[in-house]
Amino acid sequence: MAAVIELPISTYESVVDPDWCPGCGDFGVLRALEIAAGKLGIQPKDLMVVSGIGCSSNLPGFIHTYGVHSLHGRAVAVASGIKLANHGLKVVITGGDGDGYGIGIGHFIHAMRRNLDLTYIVMNNQIYGLTTGQASPTTMKEMRTKSTPQGNLESPINPVALALVSGATYVSRGYSGENKHLADLIAGAIEHHGFSLVDVFSPCVTYNKVNTYEFFRKRVYKLEGEDGYDTANGEVALQRSFEWGDRIPIGVFYRDVQPTYDDSEPALHNGPLVQQQMGMSKELFDELMEEFM
Repeated sequence: MAAVIELPISTYESVVDPDWCPGCGDFGVLRALEIAAGKLGIQPKDLMVVSGIGCSSNLPGFIHTYGVHSLHGRAVAVASGIKLANHGLKVVITGGDGDGYGIGIGHFIHAMRRNLDLTYIVMNNQIYGLTTGQASPTTMKEMRTKSTPQGNLESPINPVALALVSGATYVSRGYSGENKHLADLIAGAIEHHGFSLVDVFSPCVTYNKVNTYEFFRKRVYKLEGEDGYDTANGEVALQRSFEWGDRIPIGVFYRDVQPTYDDSEPALHNGPLVQQQMGMSKELFDELMEEFM
């Protein structure tokens, strides 16, 4: 295996500065992604960042790589198509809890059960930030928000548990207030061959006054610091995923190596589709293009 040549963070600095609210947890996620990419020595031309809609989904514009700012809830679908067209790329999806666990939850589940080789970083602030403070799929029960002034009636989605039972082969959770730890989780996710989830507690300092930096600072603990914790044990991982209260786990819950969809698809055995010969003459190609235009 060739030695990895680490790259400086400046490799990924965009000409566009982030415009998130001062103190937003998404700044930490962006920096952690840059650190992780640099640590793995990924050239910008080999990294594709795909997002949906929301505050966090602006991230592809703030990093110097290929990027697609797609439709609400459709980031996983778009990223799946990109990965299958060119599975030589490292494809990272970035978005929020509303985008990924609300309108996009169907794509999320099916990508995991197929074990597509994708990394999904979800900035989970437990609120709709872009639309100014409504309850999201991960908002805690009884929490008062703009859309639930008497308290949220719905139970929140548990994204870690959902990922574990849906077939993801790398399931983790980070916290944007623990930047080095988060960068290591993201690097591990990108390096992992299979579907990787990095659910990130990324506080919204403007609209969520409950799940704050102070809230998480008092509660989060690292799974790797727990004696005997085994990331290969899915049953134990599932039990830990329901731990919420005075202690909330972050780190790698589960990791396994399974064949990916990309490995199993015969059409991809001869290399990325974008590099394969089309098997038709230029004349036929031009004729088909004329017909479609």
